[in-house]
Amino acid sequence: MSPAPEAAPSEAAGVRELRIDPHVHTLASDGVHDVETMIRAAIDAGLDAVGIADHERMDAAVAGKAMAEHRGWPIEVIVGEEVTTRGGHLLGLYMSERIRPWYSLKDTIARIHEQGGLAIIAHPLPPYPLCASERTIRKLMDEGDPIFHPDGMEGFNPTTAGATLRHWSRRAPALAEELGLAATGGSDAHRAANVGATVTIVPEAGTVEESLRGGLAERTVRWEGHGYTWRSQLSMFSQQTKKNLVALKDEINGKVRRNGTGRDLGYPGGRDRPVAFDRAAAGLPPEDVS
Repeated sequence: MSPAPEAAPSEAAGVRELRIDPHVHTLASDGVHDVETMIRAAIDAGLDAVGIADHERMDAAVAGKAMAEHRGWPIEVIVGEEVTTRGGHLLGLYMSERIRPWYSLKDTIARIHEQGGLAIIAHPLPPYPLCASERTIRKLMDEGDPIFHPDGMEGFNPTTAGATLRHWSRRAPALAEELGLAATGGSDAHRAANVGATVTIVPEAGTVEESLRGGLAERTVRWEGHGYTWRSQLSMFSQQTKKNLVALKDEINGKVRRNGTGRDLGYPGGRDRPVAFDRAAAGLPPEDVS
């Protein structure tokens, strides 16, 4: 396997800026490429950090972080989860424990904060069940306890930037500004080719985590990127359909059992239950628990 390429530094006006894609999916949820492929794509895109935020799971993110650290790759992998709430999708970053879906948006934000994570509202405003509405976001910001306040909201998500949704991608940054929230950007990539299509840019102020936390709190973050074309979206849907057909074939052939064992989650050990990152299979030394 070829070594990962060097990541290029990003500079602006004499102050180094970090380029982060905090919203990436892998084969473990509805993505079509494994976590290693997605991380390598992030390095190719010159990113300083990438957030692996699969739907309702963290295992591939944990595996990817271990791979990157022990192989010395020039990128930080942020362990995240995109949680389905009753008020829409929510990104949790710097997560230590998985959060189950279908709590209220308010309670899910609090649960993320209780474990020291960052909560960012994903693809807000379009009138879809999985997108937080403006009314919902305003009610959150009216809560007296800041534990219920999101740390930011996506000011731009390329999946909602098509012609029919352009209004919402313009409205989101304006609403964030009005409510005093940081506006971030993320690719919402489900395949390697889209990693880094939209990024969050933050002035470097210590570690990636320190820089991102400070940038969100001080609203010094900004986003940069572009929307996906309908052709690109249809191509992605085609790849997801092929993936699902392969998964169905595996089930028919008995590779995937009723308890879920055997499904390919895209990392060593991912076919086992309970799922566990197999360090030996990934060519990594045993974890030091001393």
